[in-house]
Amino acid sequence: MIPGGWALNGKVVVAFVCDAMYPYSYGGREFRYQALLPRLAAHADIHVYTMRWWTGPKVYTEDDVTFHAMCPRLSMYTKSGRRSIVQGVVFALSSLRLLFCHFDVLDADQIPYFHLFPLRVIATIKRKPLVATWHEVWGPSAWNRYLKWLGWFGWFVEAISFRLPDHIIAVSAQTTARLHEFLGERVSVTTVPNGIDIVAIAEISASTLDVDIVTVGRLINHKRVHILLDVIASLHARGVHATCRIIGDGPEREALQRQAQLLGIDSAVEFCHDVVEQKELYSLIKASRLFVSLSAREGFGIAVLEAITCGVPVLTAEAPDNLAQHLAMRYSRGFVCGSSVNEITDAVAGILAKSDLSCSSSTDPWVAEYSWDTVVYRIVDVYGSESSLLDLTSAITLSFVLRLSTR
Repeated sequence: MIPGGWALNGKVVVAFVCDAMYPYSYGGREFRYQALLPRLAAHADIHVYTMRWWTGPKVYTEDDVTFHAMCPRLSMYTKSGRRSIVQGVVFALSSLRLLFCHFDVLDADQIPYFHLFPLRVIATIKRKPLVATWHEVWGPSAWNRYLKWLGWFGWFVEAISFRLPDHIIAVSAQTTARLHEFLGERVSVTTVPNGIDIVAIAEISASTLDVDIVTVGRLINHKRVHILLDVIASLHARGVHATCRIIGDGPEREALQRQAQLLGIDSAVEFCHDVVEQKELYSLIKASRLFVSLSAREGFGIAVLEAITCGVPVLTAEAPDNLAQHLAMRYSRGFVCGSSVNEITDAVAGILAKSDLSCSSSTDPWVAEYSWDTVVYRIVDVYGSESSLLDLTSAITLSFVLRLSTR
């Protein structure tokens, strides 16, 4: 039973707003919600409001979770590989329909920011708490690198956005620390990391399609898969004919395939953009000798945690915004190296030269901290606590005004 005494017919109604959903879109947050929402449905009546990724009725129910199409499916990325402002604005305007929907808690993913503005208004009018899940904090320097001269606009939107929720769920301790850095200690934040199904992963056998190196993630620029291809070419030039499997899809897939051809390593690189089942993903990870993640920016690093749980050695690169390196540092078979091609090549060559790279059947004890049972309990507790605190319209309005006035 969820605490707070505010459930309707024994279950609280949660309206969850996110523009991307698995299996229609792939990424760390999609995998988080794909595993989390059905588990939360045991405690709450979960309604997901998203784009219309599917064909058929606008509303359907699966695994006790009801999905609502708020707007047509729009591309989340432009041809340049950046997030689409048009898609974000359309999704934000579409979220106004929640003003006419019943819910006890309004929960939203931070991306793509714009929708948090109308959701704040709706939560205030309906006297309901607004909770937001925060994967990463960019800050002004990251926005300047991403949008160049428009970086100030991205930072302005982000700086206002994380003042809008009544409570923030941060997916890592490092994200929590960065939120406090910009907002001060008064901001209400709970760290709830991504979870992992430890038992299910342990039961999956490695694929017979073995490979030297595997990487998993959305194929976009900051994941730096293009650097991994340069590393593979450098290894081949050194006489280390490593094979590589790239699991994921995104706007840069065709460019990466062309790069592999130009580097003359296309026969050693396999692109897998249609891996849908988690079982298949884990089986392919276990079939590798080394998992490599070179992302320059990770709010948590769910793929790295999955590789760790699979018992595969993990290598990631140093970067200020790559929080996955903290997972690798804790791992008994984890490695962190510099971010240049030569440094990564040296690290990969050294690891592949080892003889004990087979998939381990046991996981480090600390991985148990990320079990889904623990994650669900923490989120349920947040829902109950926020409902109790924000029962009066005056309290919500005052909180909103104070939050906008800080800094």
